[in-house]
Amino acid sequence: MMSDINVVPYIDVMLVLVVILMVSAPFVNPSLVELPSVGKSTRAPDAPLEVIVKADGSLLLRDRSPGAASGGAAVPVDLEQLLATVRERQKSRPDTPVVIAGDRKAHYEAVTRVLDTLYKNNVRRVGLVVKPSE
Repeated sequence: MMSDINVVPYIDVMLVLVVILMVSAPFVNPSLVELPSVGKSTRAPDAPLEVIVKADGSLLLRDRSPGAASGGAAVPVDLEQLLATVRERQKSRPDTPVVIAGDRKAHYEAVTRVLDTLYKNNVRRVGLVVKPSE
């Protein structure tokens, strides 16, 4: 009865895997994500439309322009009402900036849904509101 284990086939398989890894490694592009720094943020635009995405996914709209109908208070809206307000505002001022203030606990999907909806409807001046670090 033989009590030895022949490890040569295992070593051969491992060497082949190492060679495959070494050959394929230069072809893999690392995915680098460069996130914006709060210290490099610019000044907020004058009189933007501010979309607030709450933690539960609901939306509030605050019009910061002088003489706004809501008086600068945040009013609850859905995506259709948001688009109607943005289109109405763009008729008078085509360069109307829209800023999105996402709650820290809001789902990423809720914020990107608002961004995507605005981009699909040709709103090009869209930004994100950040809180400066202390």
